[in-house]
Amino acid sequence: MPNPLLSIKFTVPFDLIRAEHVEPAIRQLIEESRLRLEEIASGRDRGGLPRTFEDTMMALDKMTDGLDWAIGVVRHLEGVATYPQLRAAFNAVQPEVSAFYAGIPIHAGLWEAVQEFAATAEAKALEGPRKRFLTKTIDSFKRHGAMLGPDRKRLLGEMDVELATVTTRFSENVLDSTNEYEYVITDQTRLSGLPPTAIEAARHSAEGKGVEGWRFTLQAPSYTPLMTYLDDAGIRERFYRAYTTRATTGEHDNRALIARILELRRQRAVLLGFKDFSDLVLEDRMAHDGACAQAFLDGMRDKTQASFERENRELIRFRRSIEGPDAPGLTPWDVAYYAEKQRAALYDFDEEILRPYFPLEQVTEGMFEIFRRTFGIRVSERVGVPVWDPAVKFYEICDDRDGALLGAFYADWFPRQNKHGGAWMDAFLTGAPKSMGFEPGFEPHLGLICGNLTPPTADKPALLTHREVETIFHEFGHLLHHCLSRVEIRSLAGTNVAWDFVELPSQIMENWCWERPALDLFAKHYETGELIPDDLFRKMNRARTFRGGNAQMRQLSNGFVDLALHREYSPETDGECIAYSRRLLESFSAVPLPPEHATFAAFTHLFSSPVGYGAGYYSYKWAEVLDADAFTRFTAEGIFSREVGLEFRDGILAKGDSEDPAELYRGFMGRDPDSNALLERNGLLIG
Repeated sequence: MPNPLLSIKFTVPFDLIRAEHVEPAIRQLIEESRLRLEEIASGRDRGGLPRTFEDTMMALDKMTDGLDWAIGVVRHLEGVATYPQLRAAFNAVQPEVSAFYAGIPIHAGLWEAVQEFAATAEAKALEGPRKRFLTKTIDSFKRHGAMLGPDRKRLLGEMDVELATVTTRFSENVLDSTNEYEYVITDQTRLSGLPPTAIEAARHSAEGKGVEGWRFTLQAPSYTPLMTYLDDAGIRERFYRAYTTRATTGEHDNRALIARILELRRQRAVLLGFKDFSDLVLEDRMAHDGACAQAFLDGMRDKTQASFERENRELIRFRRSIEGPDAPGLTPWDVAYYAEKQRAALYDFDEEILRPYFPLEQVTEGMFEIFRRTFGIRVSERVGVPVWDPAVKFYEICDDRDGALLGAFYADWFPRQNKHGGAWMDAFLTGAPKSMGFEPGFEPHLGLICGNLTPPTADKPALLTHREVETIFHEFGHLLHHCLSRVEIRSLAGTNVAWDFVELPSQIMENWCWERPALDLFAKHYETGELIPDDLFRKMNRARTFRGGNAQMRQLSNGFVDLALHREYSPETDGECIAYSRRLLESFSAVPLPPEHATFAAFTHLFSSPVGYGAGYYSYKWAEVLDADAFTRFTAEGIFSREVGLEFRDGILAKGDSEDPAELYRGFMGRDPDSNALLERNGLLIG
């Protein structure tokens, strides 16, 4: 039987792929890519003619197509359907894959070939995306060591391989330590305060494991309601401590790995001539350097501090108003619990009341209808496609105007023991122009979106919180950025944009979750079909900015610590990195943190890949400024405005990185972003 990883398939044969296919396929594809690299470098078959964009730059853009697809599929499966043999196979090839990719920009012959082409008359006459691709390629090669001597190139390659290895191990430790923890309650009285949906889910989880009682885990659908509603402070404390110390003990201890990741990143930056890792990775982003990103965070913190302090004083006063003046101060496992009670008292609003209005199927169908109206697309489910789990669905996206297939995607929404936590989008295939321009249009794109949302129970569909609804819209925004791309150069297509711009298309989608006309398309009671009552909708919106200062400060704190670790941290002067991170987080916390607090030991955004969001976590808040401001066009001209929607689709989503992101933003808004839009949305605008 042929190895299913050796040929690119639009519908991935997940039913055929096995762990034993991984190593032979990936090694063969590396060798095939290496041969293509050597062909480009040598200029074989040019017959002495000058290099062209097609035989040099486009060949480089397509050089690793098969390897990209195969390793992307394997990496995906290890993240959503892992088992020991697959993990072992993935770990076996990861260093080889990393070494090959790291060697591309430092290949002397390839660097010479790119420079040769850059000197041609064709290169000097390039415009638009082709010119941008050449410029960015040259800059990227330099940033990745093309101008280093042989010894330093070899050292850089060794660093890249080690980074890939230790970051993969970091991610696996987080998954394993999260799955390791469970707590079963057998006394029903200890469930006091929990909403019925959480109790039912815990019962269902226990039954799935063949145990009596109610089973709770550190997965978000289990952990979040427990910390928010459970009256038993002792159990809340137990879970808080377990969650904030994940990946800090035994064979899953990530602390030494983080120290090594930070050191490798620092060494890499210095070797390439940069002051620190932040300056290296941000040079090609909107912020351009670590100092600019830090100044942005400093400014946002200054605008948030007063509200943050006021909210925390009010929360302590609230607790004492209901428990007496001698009530103790708040602990970290108290904050979400009392904040939810305070919100209920202030706004007569409990987010759990909304769950019946958000069954997953209705939410997704409503979302598809919203963006059919706004962006001119049509999404429909296709059955019979191989998937990695029975709960996974497959959808196709067509242009509403001419029916052309634009892309397709898999959706995997529920947590499992063999699946990593969190929510994300990824790409399998990026479509190229059809038939080299002889047929109009593009080949379709292929992607996926994953989450860890509240699962269905025996007698109820998956009923989501409003925050989970926002997660679906967020990841679908990333997916549309990929699937609506219309850029001929794959390296500049879809989500291959500056990381402080990539969250704009995702975060702007969340805004529709707060608009009444949009909600009315899908927020219907799963039993009665009733729309969200007007009174409940008003309460929901009044409560939107509740503790907005704390929510913003939480995001800023992660950005501050991230930049500090990559710009200022020194183990010689600052001590162990997790303890250092905890000290920095203290000033952003509503209450004192316990000494063992170690959330950064499980911070996959920063440490589960060689770069990831390292020195770039500020991007979420940066892009939030963009999304809040950009959505003002929809609120002013109509949230379903096809005219504005097509401008956003054609001017942002379709453009990828084919133009400077700041220019794309100005093209849509007609000006630079205004941060007041975000402050106003979060209830933090003063004066």
